[in-house]
Amino acid sequence: MAAERLVVIGGDAAGMSAASQARRLKGPAELEIVAFERGHFTSYSACGIPYWVSGDVEKRDDLIARTPQEHRARSIDLRTRTEVTEIDVAGQRVRALDRDSGETYWTGFDKLVIATGARPVRPGLPGMDAPGVHGVQTLGDGQALLDSLDRAEGRRAVVVGAGYIGVEMAEAMLKRGFEVTVLNRGAQPMATLDPDMGRLVHDAMDGLGITTVNGAAVTRIHTGPDGRVTGVATDDGSHPADVVVLGIGVEPETALARAAGLPLGPHGGLLTDLSMRVVGHGNIWAGGDCVEVLDLVAGRTRHIALGTHANKHGQIIGANVGGGYGTFPGVVGTAVSKVCDLEIARTGLREKDARAVGLRYVTATIESTGRAGYYPGAQPMTVKMIAEYRTGRLLGVQIVGRDGAAKRVDVAAVALTAGMTVEAMTALDLGYAPPFSPVWDPVLVAARKTVAAVREAGTA
Repeated sequence: MAAERLVVIGGDAAGMSAASQARRLKGPAELEIVAFERGHFTSYSACGIPYWVSGDVEKRDDLIARTPQEHRARSIDLRTRTEVTEIDVAGQRVRALDRDSGETYWTGFDKLVIATGARPVRPGLPGMDAPGVHGVQTLGDGQALLDSLDRAEGRRAVVVGAGYIGVEMAEAMLKRGFEVTVLNRGAQPMATLDPDMGRLVHDAMDGLGITTVNGAAVTRIHTGPDGRVTGVATDDGSHPADVVVLGIGVEPETALARAAGLPLGPHGGLLTDLSMRVVGHGNIWAGGDCVEVLDLVAGRTRHIALGTHANKHGQIIGANVGGGYGTFPGVVGTAVSKVCDLEIARTGLREKDARAVGLRYVTATIESTGRAGYYPGAQPMTVKMIAEYRTGRLLGVQIVGRDGAAKRVDVAAVALTAGMTVEAMTALDLGYAPPFSPVWDPVLVAARKTVAAVREAGTA
């Protein structure tokens, strides 16, 4: 009996996790695995690129978990520099382009995994493709930016966008010795936070010497006689730049899927069932940054580009393809970041998210410290909590602070997943010792204040 063939499109977290897990469950005699990757690298940490650019991570290869050669040694036919250009669903085949030779050819499949990732948002503005303007999505992008920094005659960097990538790249540019300006279209940086919490990030960035310009819509990139970037224009003026970094965000890379007629959600990502199988297609799976996932709090699908989800998706897909079983129930939207020593975290819904799904809510914000106030090194921390009106069900938590602030959000992520109320949270038996927490952990202080807000709202 001939072996089944699994074709994987995409050689990073989701795709190669799926291939590797399927290979663990089925040997080459049972399952042939062919994987296509249009770049040079596989199984690397895109989330680590800002820290490589900053110099915190010394070498590019430190970000690579498994090389193409290592995958091939496990009987995975991995074809790098090869881009899939068409999916023929009815014919169960894909068309591939060898980017070095220009050769195109078809490869059949019994089972297909789509893990095409996400693409950086790159506005079609004048000058956006000029030398010195960089997106940061792949290892190749990171190397190109480092090379550009070495060539830059001046030391002025403009970062367009103030989300996770934007603030992380602002820190990287600062550590590289550049004068940094961040241009942000929103009212405050970090739009994944409510504006009152984003203001804390803005203030901290100012304190670090990063100039943040809010309400700044970029209109064009200025260039010099040599074609290289010289500045960034907005509605309100121009900002000189020797290098520009784009941190505007990403979108699901689903052009192939759309052309093949596969189902997409409202955010442009592929729609899958709990097993990560593409809806309506028994032999096609998808995972990673190209899919939409269920938000367990809001009850809607959303697009979240994170390596943690991509790796889980890949493990689940590989198990199902390889004859095992696994499901991905959804997410609560947990994310952490930092800019220098300021830590930023969120999970669950923001105020506007709650309004968008028709939830009434109350909020409470507290200020505390990460350690007992009398213990050396105690640093301030602000925690904002959102709970459902009357029921007190936890809806979301945002944390901005220092000294271990960000990972405290994990307590809230577990509470959200469990559907806990803020009142139930106040009884959580969290660890305490003066070097690690006040007697009342900041998350529990926020929960207590939110309980009071719920009760007050219920009597109004």
